Amino acid sequence: MLRDGKQKKSLLDRRSLLRAGAAAALAAPVGVFGAQAFPFRAAAPAIDFSEFPICKTASDAPPLTGAPRKLKLSWNAGAVCLAPLPVAIDQGIFQKHNLDVELVNYSGSTDQLLEAIATGKTDAGVGMALRWLKPLEQGFDVKIAAGTHGGCMRVLTRANSGIDKLSDLKGKIVGVGDLGGPDKNFFSIQLSKQGIDPVKDVDWRVYPGNLLQLAVEKGEVQAFLGSDPIAYLWLKDPAYKEVASNLDGEYKDKTCCIVGLRGSLVREEPQVARAITRALLDAAMFTSQNPDKAAASFQPYAPKTASLQDLQAMVRYHTHHHHPVGDALKQELKAYADDLKLVSVFKPSTDTAKFAERIYVDVFGV
Repeated sequence: MLRDGKQKKSLLDRRSLLRAGAAAALAAPVGVFGAQAFPFRAAAPAIDFSEFPICKTASDAPPLTGAPRKLKLSWNAGAVCLAPLPVAIDQGIFQKHNLDVELVNYSGSTDQLLEAIATGKTDAGVGMALRWLKPLEQGFDVKIAAGTHGGCMRVLTRANSGIDKLSDLKGKIVGVGDLGGPDKNFFSIQLSKQGIDPVKDVDWRVYPGNLLQLAVEKGEVQAFLGSDPIAYLWLKDPAYKEVASNLDGEYKDKTCCIVGLRGSLVREEPQVARAITRALLDAAMFTSQNPDKAAASFQPYAPKTASLQDLQAMVRYHTHHHHPVGDALKQELKAYADDLKLVSVFKPSTDTAKFAERIYVDVFGV
């Protein structure tokens, strides 16, 4: 505790300035936010790792020493499934691991995001496996260190459409935001596994932004794909229903979002790579155990139409308790690569075992 009066006054003045700056940041449009704007959060409360021994081992590893290590972390600030990132700020989890993390809201293409990580413009990022794997096949120097959660992609249709299951999409027009998007890839894979050719048997049509909603209202599509929070908010309207999600069947126990680290960070500063991964897993665990607090942390980034209760429901729906590392992660990456071969996103000749081995890293095993 500080005993010098001048030091106390200086610290209190600085706190007042930072609180004012934080309030201004929350009032501004969502963009780039940094953990250093919130340096005086309370330390993270105890997290129960008893059911997740891998995470307990990670959390018990010694923290970094010296001055806090500054890092930049890319994310999509509008994705409610990434709530653990603001949680890590609000609960002092980055601080606990001696990290000073700036969250960079990245809205460019996946190739640009991965290039930014590979070239050191940012040090790490969190994104969807089914969007990242194809670009990673091109050789970006980015290593996948962990999964963060499952869930958040859905197929929706009008309640009276007559479409009740995924196979009913055969012969239908389906609206998507991006033909190369992870939701399009995921549900194409599921159709293929049911013997339906997702290229020939489904008419996928692209509607960017709000045009998708207009297309649905005009009846131009019979079903459409969406991600939370938008998909969840649509489902509040009884005129719509969910047909399928990426928590169906075997995928209820698989991750959909992953942590990518700059390759040079992994090689040159393995303790830092371990610390940022450990912090993100701790934040995911906190989110799983404290969904209401996690929703409150994410609320400044959420659409104004999403209430705190909506966000709480979404955080509970997403599987933040599931975040594989090590061999378990490698096997999930291989399985996704095998799936992508089914829909010709990966070449038939791709050795998916070697691919998974190349792109993943076990930061806790070194």
